[in-house]
Amino acid sequence: MEPLTEHTGRVLPLRRSDVDTDQIIPSRFCRRLTKTGYADGLFARWREADDFVLNDPARAGGSVLVAGPNFATGSSREHAVWALRDWGIAAVLAPSFGDIFRRNALKNGLLAVQLPDAVVSGLLDAADRDPGFPVTVDLVACEVRWDGGRQAFEVDPRARRLLLDGQDDIAVTLADGDGITAYERGRPHWLPVFGAARAG
Repeated sequence: MEPLTEHTGRVLPLRRSDVDTDQIIPSRFCRRLTKTGYADGLFARWREADDFVLNDPARAGGSVLVAGPNFATGSSREHAVWALRDWGIAAVLAPSFGDIFRRNALKNGLLAVQLPDAVVSGLLDAADRDPGFPVTVDLVACEVRWDGGRQAFEVDPRARRLLLDGQDDIAVTLADGDGITAYERGRPHWLPVFGAARAG
């Protein structure tokens, strides 16, 4: 992953609450075996309506989704995060999130930032007035900034460090390659081995 320190982008206002992961990406799009290629499924049902926010030419290229409370509840599918990222969304701002989605987002390089209701309402109103309304999500300072305002936010310290470093859990594990090799050499011969370990 690329390090994520600060992102400035135009707001995509989604005035909907209790959006679940099946609405973010319907299950029929979740059969691929990769972590990319899901943009076509993002909000697929809602995009059938011409007036849906992602269909608005004036908002093309928007990269900060601002939504109502309880965003991304429901199933644990990581595809919801992958679809948002594939569309070009770098951050989602909402009053609350599904717990599993928030963890999945942070582990996959998508900022899920919880903000007070009043702040989210103000951002939605500003984006309604101006399709080009930008916000900055600053992971170094842990704050969201916009013209005339700023709001601090909290984020899990470990997830923040990994995002700032551009790493995920697998990269952290593989960074200790020497330790892994030493452990494997010292394992009893009667324990099961898999794949490349068997060849060695």
